[in-house]
Amino acid sequence: MSTGYQWLESGSVLVLSLHVQPKASKDEWAGLHGERLKLRIKAPPIDGKANQHLLKFIASEFGVKQAACTLLTGDSGRDKRVSIQEPRKFPACLIITQ
Repeated sequence: MSTGYQWLESGSVLVLSLHVQPKASKDEWAGLHGERLKLRIKAPPIDGKANQHLLKFIASEFGVKQAACTLLTGDSGRDKRVSIQEPRKFPACLIITQ
């Protein structure tokens, strides 16, 4: 996964490989961090707040309900993998092909 994402299950599930920076001034995509997509989020990394905020932001960005987004790895670290069931739209700053 050299682009920060991969498609699974015949293109119905998108898995993002992320490097997340908590306690940022705003929620935003910030390019690449190595082979991961960098994402800045406002929430602090306390009591799972950053992970919840991350999933809510991802759901909004990809036009799905929060229940369609799952944190696969990285519960307590900055490097995370998130799956998105059947994304309906894509952030303009990301170029994602199927």
